Amino acid sequence: MMATNGKDAQNLGKGVFTDKSVAVNGAATEASCHSQRQNGAPERAERFTFTPKPTIEDIRRMQAEFTDERDWNQFHQPRNLLLAMVGEVGEVAELFQWRGEVAEGLPDWTESEREHLAHELSDVLIYLVELAEKCRVDLPQAVLRKMALNRVKYPASKVQGSAKKYTEYKD
Repeated sequence: MMATNGKDAQNLGKGVFTDKSVAVNGAATEASCHSQRQNGAPERAERFTFTPKPTIEDIRRMQAEFTDERDWNQFHQPRNLLLAMVGEVGEVAELFQWRGEVAEGLPDWTESEREHLAHELSDVLIYLVELAEKCRVDLPQAVLRKMALNRVKYPASKVQGSAKKYTEYKD
């Protein structure tokens, strides 16, 4: 069954959206409901969440205004936006290059390095949203559909604790 409204969309995260959210560094974290995962591994006490604003639509609107003010639509065709986004993904990759594994939360990064990462990730998101707009893809609805498909391809009962591709699972 595909989620079609905001309440159903929240339930896709299966408990990710709770009333236990607290603000940390401008973002929210959520207290975990369980102290251990089913496989016995300890679960993190808090899960990072985004702030509620701006929405994807707010970002789309801001970028559209920015582009319109500069008369850049002539350059922002799908192919060009895709290539620009790939370039920005490369800049994100460069920040991680030669570091080996990086711990969640980036505890060994300086504030300057974190801010640089935030800028590059923002560039990727801006180009992604604008590309979706130019291709007429409603990203929030596409995410809901894709998550429903992923739940079918990767049922928790079969894939718990495994990183195998869905084609490697036997019925």
